[in-house]
Amino acid sequence: MKNVTFAILAVLIWGCTKQSPKTEATTSPELDSIQELVNIAKTAKELSLEDKKVYLKQAEEKSMALSNDSIKLEQLSKISLAYLKLRDSLNFRRSNQELIKLSQNAKSNKVLGYSNWDLALFLQSKGVMDSAMFYYRNALKSFEKMPVDSTSKSLRARMYYGMARVQDSYKDYLGGEISTTAAIKIFDDLEDNYRLHSSYNLLGVLAKGLGNTEKSIESYNKALEYLDKSDNPGKNKSKWVIQNNIASVYLNAGDYEKAKQEYKQLLSDNAFKQNLPGTYQKALGSFAYTVLKLDNDAEQAEQLLNEAFVVNAEYGDLYDRARLNYYYAEVLAAKKDTLQAIAQAKESFEVAKETYNNDRMLDALRLLNGLDPANSKSYFEEYAQLSDIIKVEERTKRDKFARIRLETDQVIEANQILIKEKQVWIYFTALFITFGIGFLIIISLYVSNSQLKSKQRLQESNQEIYNLMLSQQGKFKEGKQLEQKRISEELHDGILGEMLGIRLILSGLNERNDQASIDQRTNLIEKLRLVEEEIRTISHELNHASYEKFHNFIVSMEDMINEIEKSSGMNCSFAYDKKLNWDNLLGDIKINAYRIVQESLKNCVKHAKSQNVSISFQSTNGRLKLTITDDGVGFDPSRKKKGIGLRNIVSRVKKVKGVLDIDSRPGKGTSIMVTMPAKYVEFETTDQNHVVNA
Repeated sequence: MKNVTFAILAVLIWGCTKQSPKTEATTSPELDSIQELVNIAKTAKELSLEDKKVYLKQAEEKSMALSNDSIKLEQLSKISLAYLKLRDSLNFRRSNQELIKLSQNAKSNKVLGYSNWDLALFLQSKGVMDSAMFYYRNALKSFEKMPVDSTSKSLRARMYYGMARVQDSYKDYLGGEISTTAAIKIFDDLEDNYRLHSSYNLLGVLAKGLGNTEKSIESYNKALEYLDKSDNPGKNKSKWVIQNNIASVYLNAGDYEKAKQEYKQLLSDNAFKQNLPGTYQKALGSFAYTVLKLDNDAEQAEQLLNEAFVVNAEYGDLYDRARLNYYYAEVLAAKKDTLQAIAQAKESFEVAKETYNNDRMLDALRLLNGLDPANSKSYFEEYAQLSDIIKVEERTKRDKFARIRLETDQVIEANQILIKEKQVWIYFTALFITFGIGFLIIISLYVSNSQLKSKQRLQESNQEIYNLMLSQQGKFKEGKQLEQKRISEELHDGILGEMLGIRLILSGLNERNDQASIDQRTNLIEKLRLVEEEIRTISHELNHASYEKFHNFIVSMEDMINEIEKSSGMNCSFAYDKKLNWDNLLGDIKINAYRIVQESLKNCVKHAKSQNVSISFQSTNGRLKLTITDDGVGFDPSRKKKGIGLRNIVSRVKKVKGVLDIDSRPGKGTSIMVTMPAKYVEFETTDQNHVVNA
């Protein structure tokens, strides 16, 4: 069980940070008088406790006389909280009980939530954890009934945090993690960095209790991150506490090297001892124990513990002194001073027993069992008996917490059922009335609706006809665009290639008048005639039947390559698989492969300035592989803007369902590889192995 002092400190911290219920601003002499009496009782240091109680009693009487219920409840809530901070248990319980009754009658969920919260904090400070859990749950229910805004969300999250603190005190670590996670989710939505730091710090404590060192350290580090983001003026104190927690995790896990590093860094801060002496003496004692375990330096450990005892005596924390006695017993045992070690272990046990520190009592008995063999049996029996009692007590508390959660959920579920039943009756009545009105309207409009339906059917028919017309126009337009694209590709890849070759040769013959030049020009004129024939052929190919045929494929390919070689001066080589029946390939494959080679060679002449080009057309595993490699200037495929020629190549590869791979670098030439399926006309087979084009 956590010590009373620590719990009271938590009560004061959370009480100071909680917001009082706010109502509409109202001023009156009576209200001003009440507030003045409460402020005097809270702030006047020269008054005795009894005098402060008198002032609060007068304020309470004046508040009860107020006619405005909301203002009355607000003032009574402040007075009840003032009794709690004065540690006047009797008057707090009396005023709190009255406030809960009044807020229930007035259906003031906010004040009712605060009242249950105050009572939960009070019971938690007294160590009555099961009741504290119950009132935290009541407060949560009240805050959940408030309108959803940042204030109500924050209040709900703080209740989850309070419940997790209670669950940790009775080692309900899994339940505590669930509650803390619920609080973190809300605080994260509100971007409340300081309370996120508190929640992650608690999550680290719970993970430590579960023995999950990694998660505990991770949670503490997140707590430090959110603490740095917050603008709370006391963040340095919180940082020291978290650093001490991190070192404590390493110490409990037996990682004395990391524990020593953390404690040394923490204790090196000169402001630590002055501003947080309680945590300082804890860190100092743990550091002494770490030195003993890691370095086996009993002398240094004893010096550090003596300093910790001095600080503890000034600070007055009896709960922590049991731990110091236990560490000192270990140091004395290491120094072979067994009698003094036994005395310190017994002192640790008695102090732990007085402060209800069950874990430390078990540690002390375990140590005495090893130090005092003569009484080992009695220590062992007492250890076993105490361990069983603690387990039963903790299990009982956890079961009670579970019952509280279950009963609360059942009440909520019952209320929701009643609300739903009420809503069903309301909906049924409204539906019956609506049905009657609708029935009358339907009868009166029946004839007119029939006419409207006829008109609607006619409009739908007209709309369907219109849509069909649009669809046909769209298909016609799409087919037209595809055909235009195909003709464009044929003109660009075929006619322009021929024209380029003729232009290059004529450019060299313009200034020569010998007979050979005259004969060559005559041949070029014949080529122009052939270009004319090719244009006529393209026109004929608009018929699909002629488009499917492309006879003497290899011969046509060689002629085209030879013509480009002669006209450009490039050295072209062509290799192909002589075992393949090329003429039986589908027309689409032949014509597109032909145009791909033609366009690639044209690019070699026009852009790449190539000297040598090799073309390879092979068959592998039922697929055709076309490769065109040149030694030209090359380009960067990722940056080069695609011209119409390259776009046509891409388009033709897609037509034959092939894969295009371009390998090129500036100054390193270009290699174009096209892999496509080998498809044949229906009356041919792909198993023929005789030589066709040998």
